[in-house]
Amino acid sequence: MFSVITSYILFRATRKPLSGRTPRLVYKWFLLIYKLSYALGVVGYLAIVFTMCGFHVFFKIKARASMDFGLVSLFYGLYYGVMGRDFAEICSDYMASTIGFYSVGGMPTRSLSQDVCAVCGQRIIVAPGGEGLIEDTYQLSCRHVFHEFCIRGWCIVGKKQTCPYCKEKVDLKRMISNPWERTHFLYGQILDWLRYLVAWQPVVIGLVQGINYSLGLE
Repeated sequence: MFSVITSYILFRATRKPLSGRTPRLVYKWFLLIYKLSYALGVVGYLAIVFTMCGFHVFFKIKARASMDFGLVSLFYGLYYGVMGRDFAEICSDYMASTIGFYSVGGMPTRSLSQDVCAVCGQRIIVAPGGEGLIEDTYQLSCRHVFHEFCIRGWCIVGKKQTCPYCKEKVDLKRMISNPWERTHFLYGQILDWLRYLVAWQPVVIGLVQGINYSLGLE
């Protein structure tokens, strides 16, 4: 089910011309995956601690079954968390490049107006009777203004820590004012560290084996 919806989301994110509703749909879906993976990881971690402390005895649960449940839950929580963030980053790059206010390596292909959000390409404030709704906005330190949901999706879900138009560094501490959101941000950092650890694992193993071989330890 999740793979089918994710495939549809990826299809929507790569379509040209890009619908103004697509960025919001993409960030909502991957934010949901992010929160579900966070919950699954917490459940798995608590199950492991629960088993190590011996509490499984009170509920007449076998230690192996409880530990297996915890390890599987933790693994899949981290796995889907890493995959979801990677897909969200790919979609963010593609959608922003399609809209034209952002480019990965060069200058934007469009000039940004004051009443347009560079993340979704839609007007920031819509008068009554127009298409869309009036919603909260957020201004970065570079003075560019965005829909609050769009810029949060861009920075927190899409892993972009720069302004989508001028690429100035974003202060995430100012953006995350709710203490509960800080735990989600910390979890995102753990997922990024885990991703780099897995990606660099073959290199680390190769270096260790090379050192062992050169020292005659094999």
